This record gives sequence, C-alpha cells and structure tokens, in this order.
Amino acid sequence: MNEQEIIQLYTEKKMSTHEIAQKFNTYPNKINRVLKKHEVQLRSRNDAARINVEKNGPKKLKESTKLKISEFQGKLWENATEERKQERIEHGKKCWDKKTASERNALIRQGQQTAQQASRTGSKMEHALLESLTTKGFKVEFHKEHWLQNHRLQLDLFIPDLRTVIEVDGPSHFKPVWGMENLIKNQKADRQKTGLVLGQGLVLIRIKMEKKFSQRYARQTAKKLLKILDSIEHTYPKKDERYFEL
Repeated sequence: MNEQEIIQLYTEKKMSTHEIAQKFNTYPNKINRVLKKHEVQLRSRNDAARINVEKNGPKKLKESTKLKISEFQGKLWENATEERKQERIEHGKKCWDKKTASERNALIRQGQQTAQQASRTGSKMEHALLESLTTKGFKVEFHKEHWLQNHRLQLDLFIPDLRTVIEVDGPSHFKPVWGMENLIKNQKADRQKTGLVLGQGLVLIRIKMEKKFSQRYARQTAKKLLKILDSIEHTYPKKDERYFEL
C-alpha cells in the first residue's frame, strides 16, 4: 500500500477509512494505523456523518422507519405532563414576542398565503385523507366545484357512491386566526354549506383540525373517518342523522 496515497485519499478526497480499505483490499483498522503513524487526526463521528451527507446527500429513511418515528414523537407529546406542554406553549409565545413587528407581519402574510393556496390545491390533511380513501378503494372527487346549480361552493372530498361529503376545517373555521370578522364570515359560509349539503339528502362529515398537521394525526383521523364510512356503507343514515363531526 502507498501510505502517502492513503493520507491523500483521507485528507483531500475525504474518503472514509472503510472506503480506502475497500480500495486497497484490506480492512479499516489497518488504514487507521497508517493514519495514526503519520499523526493524521482522525475524524469524529459527527464530522464523518457531515462529510457523508455532503458527498451522498441525506440518508433516506424507510417508510416503516418514518412511521415508527412519527408514532414515537406523537406518543411523547400525548404522554407529556400538562406542565411540560404549558412550557412549550410559553416558549412559543416568548419566541413570538421577540420578533419585530415586520417579522410578525411577514409570518402572518405567509400564513395567509399558505391558507389561500391550500383552499385552491388542498391542505396536507385533505391530501392525506384522499390517499387513505383511494387506497381503501373509494372513488373520491377532490375539491368538487359547481356541484349544485346556482352555487359555486366547493366540496373538499366527495364520495358519490356513498352520497357523502367530507369537509376539513382548519383553525380559521373556529378560531379568530385572521380576526373576528373573518371568523364570522367563515362560520356563516360553513353553515350555508352544511344546509345545502344536508338539503340535498347527502351525508356531511366535518373534520375539525384542532391539532397541527402530522402524519400520525392524519392516520388517526383517517381511521375514525373510515369507521364512519363503513357504517354509512352498511346502512345509509336517516334524514336527521346525516351530520357527523370528528
């Protein structure tokens, strides 16, 4: 083995001892000994990981691993004490208070733009539910427009075979996120849509998003939704039993 080449590969080419060992058909410990002999400082685990990401990009996690991480993080929050949850809330408030007026306004504008975009293309929760429903074999019409003559109201998710409408309501439907005036306007539109949907003899399921979106939250919501749809599929509800809330 050319020891100077080993040093060059390690220090300049940023190759790992394992990669160099493969090149010379030997084992990593032997490469380590050569580097130590020439007083080359070995990289820490963190440095090695950083270089690996720079060379190969971030490591892609398996879907099963992502699922486990999501469930673990969700359970951590659910099992946290009220004191711990309040600490997180207070921390968020302090971070907000530290921002300048211009920074706050920029974040508010960004949030409004995101909400407007979601109203056109669908929110993360809507897309997650759409995927769950289609995977289960349901035919779903997404963001159905002009579904009722003389009305331009849009339905988030519509399952024609079950005559069922699914509406996903974000915080702005029940909290003054953009001020009381907008909240009153949203709630009036919701009541109008509810009346129109039920008046057509359809089932309406309203999903109230009281938590921040996460894949775990989406899975939990989909599970509850599928349970309701299963009951509707089995027996279509009576006229005064066609409204559900999640």
